[in-house]
Amino acid sequence: MFKKIFRNMSQESTENIEKDQLQGENVSENQEITNPELTAEEQLQEDLAKEKDKFLRLFAEFENFKKRTAKERIELFKTAGQEVLQAMLPVMDDFDRALAQISKSEDEALVKGVELIYDKLKSTLTAKGLEEVTVKAGDEFNADFAEAITQIPAGDDMKGKVVDVVEKGYKLGDKIIRFPKVVIGA
Repeated sequence: MFKKIFRNMSQESTENIEKDQLQGENVSENQEITNPELTAEEQLQEDLAKEKDKFLRLFAEFENFKKRTAKERIELFKTAGQEVLQAMLPVMDDFDRALAQISKSEDEALVKGVELIYDKLKSTLTAKGLEEVTVKAGDEFNADFAEAITQIPAGDDMKGKVVDVVEKGYKLGDKIIRFPKVVIGA
């Protein structure tokens, strides 16, 4: 018996809830459609203005998206070969050391041959966007463009300045891919 009463109560409550929802929907639909302040033509113009605004905002957002992805793509292409270029930097260092050693040699043909190969490699890497970060002895030390590996006692005139460049630095476009390693005066 309690089950029967409970079922009847639950059916009545669900029916009442459904009626309330339907009445609420009808009221909100009627309010949207028949606004006594606006005529049908004014309502349509207002709706058209809202849709135009939505369209313009969506169009502007899409244009911004296109510009952003184009910029990201250009950046990706600029630095796409970064890993390969970084792998070639030790070869450039080896060439620098080899040229320093064989320039003392009396074999002109050997020196000329190594210089030609070095120049060709350097010009190829430069064509791909690799640039040397120029830091030389006597320059003021700047931690944004160089890495200090040690400090040595120096005179007052060399305090806080680059004493020696141990390893050259390189950048690809505007991004430094290897900082020059320097010794600074203390």
